[in-house]
Amino acid sequence: MGIEIKKVPVEAILPIRHEVLWPDKPLAFVKVEGDEEGIHFGLYKDARLVNIISLFAEGRSMRFRKFATLPEYQNRGLGKMMMLKVFDYAKDKGYERLWCDARTDALSFYERIGFTTFSEPFFKEDIEYFKIEKFL
Repeated sequence: MGIEIKKVPVEAILPIRHEVLWPDKPLAFVKVEGDEEGIHFGLYKDARLVNIISLFAEGRSMRFRKFATLPEYQNRGLGKMMMLKVFDYAKDKGYERLWCDARTDALSFYERIGFTTFSEPFFKEDIEYFKIEKFL
């Protein structure tokens, strides 16, 4: 199948963040504070970068942000592969919990891989989110 998941520089993932998450905003909108210190993983399918995630240490927890898969590669199990990699990485580094702000339309995906919500709904721009977590 030609799948490889590896650490990548933040510059490599910005185009996918932009295209998938906030295509109507300027590219600068998808940068987050601390990107330079974050850990960024990319999933390559047949040598094409198609799925990305950014990880940020917060004490005993690791927050993930800007998790995205190119539209033509969605619903093929690639996001789950990436999350399994992140679970292993976080556990290996001694983190006890993963969390993020998840878009409501992605909650069923996260619930299937063991995440639970721990907030009321809230909005970023006009998109509804929940805080979710998984203990490792």
